[in-house]
Amino acid sequence: MTSHFLNVAFTPAVKEAQAANGSRQAYSTRDGETVRDSLTDAEAGFVASRDSFYMASVSETGWPYIQHRGGAPGFVKVLSATQIAFADFRGNRQYVSVGNLSKDDRAALFFMDYPSQTRLKLLGHVRTVNLADDPALAAALIDPDYRAKVERAFVIDVEAFDWNCPQHITPRYTLAEIEPAVGALKARIAELEAELAAARQPAG
Repeated sequence: MTSHFLNVAFTPAVKEAQAANGSRQAYSTRDGETVRDSLTDAEAGFVASRDSFYMASVSETGWPYIQHRGGAPGFVKVLSATQIAFADFRGNRQYVSVGNLSKDDRAALFFMDYPSQTRLKLLGHVRTVNLADDPALAAALIDPDYRAKVERAFVIDVEAFDWNCPQHITPRYTLAEIEPAVGALKARIAELEAELAAARQPAG
């Protein structure tokens, strides 16, 4: 956990809650860090290998909104140690995140790796980009093999991040992740069925 993440997330009300529940002293030694975080190879590699994440924004009326974002593995691109981006695929056309972020550019992103029980939280400032105006960014973000309508890009300037502990994360697996194991089982079943069929053939 970076000190800057703590100082962004730990508001006075949060600190009061920590004090009331006995954890304030453990965190107080890291107060005061205000330098923006930079992604290391560990964070960059983790983000760049995800096939989905969750993004939270806040509306003009103060309501939080969480949206799932998905695509082919690696659809989130790490542009630098302080900037990531992804193509915004057309969905139900409600544009809640787009509208929220036009008024308050702050967002929280939650990246999950369920099989390894790993999660990364990232705070950042988001802006939308018309990809017709930025061909280089479009080339970096658009995957011609992924069949989805791209409407815009989200570019996120990283403010802070935090790795969470693996507690309470239930391992889950995608079809692509379980296919090798299932394929091996199917091959073994086919082998045994062939052996059984051969054993049932009458001697002659």
